[in-house]
Parts: sequence; C-alpha cells; structure tokens
Amino acid sequence: MRCDEIEFHNVGECRAVEEGARLQRVPERVRSALNEGAQTRMVHPAGVELRFVPDDSVSVTLSTSPTDRATESLIRVFWGPIQSTETFVIGPEPTTIELAVPEQLTDLRPEEQEPLAYDPRVCRLMLPGEHRGAHVRYHGAEGDRRPPTAEELPDQRYLAYGTSITEGEAAVAEHLTYVNQTARRLGVDPINLGSCGTAYCDRAMADHIATRDDWDIATLALSVNMVDRFSVAEFRERATYMIDSIAAANPDATIACITIYPNARDVQRSVDGERCEQFRDALRDTVSQIDNVSLFEGPEILPDIGGLTTDLVHPGDNAMIRMGENLARKLEAVR
Repeated sequence: MRCDEIEFHNVGECRAVEEGARLQRVPERVRSALNEGAQTRMVHPAGVELRFVPDDSVSVTLSTSPTDRATESLIRVFWGPIQSTETFVIGPEPTTIELAVPEQLTDLRPEEQEPLAYDPRVCRLMLPGEHRGAHVRYHGAEGDRRPPTAEELPDQRYLAYGTSITEGEAAVAEHLTYVNQTARRLGVDPINLGSCGTAYCDRAMADHIATRDDWDIATLALSVNMVDRFSVAEFRERATYMIDSIAAANPDATIACITIYPNARDVQRSVDGERCEQFRDALRDTVSQIDNVSLFEGPEILPDIGGLTTDLVHPGDNAMIRMGENLARKLEAVR
C-alpha cells in the first residue's frame, strides 16, 4: 500500500492507534477473523519495508509497541539491492531516522544498474519480524520524496505462507529468511505471510490470498504447526480449502505447496516420526487432485538437519540460504 509518498511494502493496513499507525501485514477485517495467535503474528512486521526515493534528505519517525519478546527493533537499510552499513535502533519513544542516497550510489554506470531488480535510488527500510523486534508504529516523514515507480522494482512478486520457518524465526535478519533468499535469486519481490506457530490454514487467510491481485508466484508450506493440534483429516480439510481456493482464483499463477520440512520428529529416536509423514501424505494427495499446483518436498528443499538451530526445527542462516537456493531452482523450473 502507498501512503504519505511512501510505499509500505507487505503492509495490509496502517491502522491508527493511540499514537501513530500500527503496521500490520493484513487488513484488520482479515486479521480479526484469524485464529487468536495468528491475529498477533500479523501485527509483527516480518518482511515489511518502507520504500521511497528521496530527493535530498528524508526523515522517518518510528516507534515500537513492546511485546513479551522485545521492546526495541533494529532497522536495516538497503538502497535497492545494496545493503547499507547504517542501522537504526528504535524503541517505545518515537525515533527519527535521517536518510539520504549515499554519495557512492549517485555515480553508478548505467550498465551496472541494468541487471539489478531494484533501482539503487530506492531506500528500503527493513523492519524485523517477531523474533528480532517488537511491533512497529509509523509517525510520519519529512523531506521531499516519492514512492518508487514500477520500473524501479521487480516486475513480479512472490507470496509465501507458512509457519515460523517462513516468517524467519531464527534468521539473524530479514534479508536472510528463505523467503527473501528465494526472491533474490528469482529477481522478484517477496511478500511474507509466515505465521509463527499459528499457520493453521485459516479460511480467512485462504480467502485473503486467493483474492489478492498483487502476486505472481506463491508457496504454501503446510504445516508443521498443525501436527499436534489437528487430526490428519482436519488438516486435509483445511489445506484442501486453502489450496483449492487460491488455485481456482489464480489459474495463471505459479503455485507450489511444500511438505513439512525435516525436524525433530524425523531425526530423534524418542519421538514419533510417522506423524509428520502422515501429514506429508495428506498434502501430497490433496495437491495431486489440483491441476495448476506443484508439490515440493520439504526434505528436498532442506535436505538435512545440518543447518538447523538446536531446537531441531528452525533453520539458521546457512540453512535459510540453502533453502532459498533450492526453492528458487524448483520454482524457476515451473514458472
């Protein structure tokens, strides 16, 4: 969405609160219809970016709304695809960030810019997701600026729905999540709808993704969050509704479902390794009945546990990069 001469990327609504505007990833009508946990997750700005092209110096004022995990957020700056050495920490009190195009980027040869998916003049403030920061509020901006044009951004978008793995729990920064790593390799713009611990294939989320008109590629990682909370039959019913709804409404899009990634259930001797495989089988069967949806095996995208964190569930940075490489290769083959 665009507001105040800024593109609020991966923001479904800038919702007015007591002070400032809360940045949430889906509109309030969608958020309020999700399961209780997902309602909170959609307020975490995972994959959210504030984008603009400054004429000179621009100031943006942000603050955090503390959660039980964090009171502050670290904001990283990219200029197009180029990572800045500047970072900013914001807290509960409104903090103003001053930004201007780095001098080194004002004299680039045209042939060096041509292959880039993002124009280096586009300032991208990357906000951290749940496990790296708090909720974020926007308080306004000053200075001459404009939102980026279509020519300054990738011409396709990749939407990802899934669990905390999709949201990027253990990655050090947003640009290291597998969603961002995949998008970078495909030259597309990422939309992250990961929902930590609460990716239950809610109908409201299925309908929301189905009716959006701003994505060309989608992956649905379904869903280790449901293994301990739903029967296989319930999972099949919810997943079928989500996949069928999205596929029917987007017959020309590239859509792929991903079976459960390798995790503790698969590798530890003391736990039931069959449970995840039953859910994988249910997803395989569901996808086999829908013509315009591909199936990717989670264990092929993440072939071993070597890059996981010690909880044996969440991929660390090295695993995220590897997942991005493998997933991009698979998506490229079916685009």
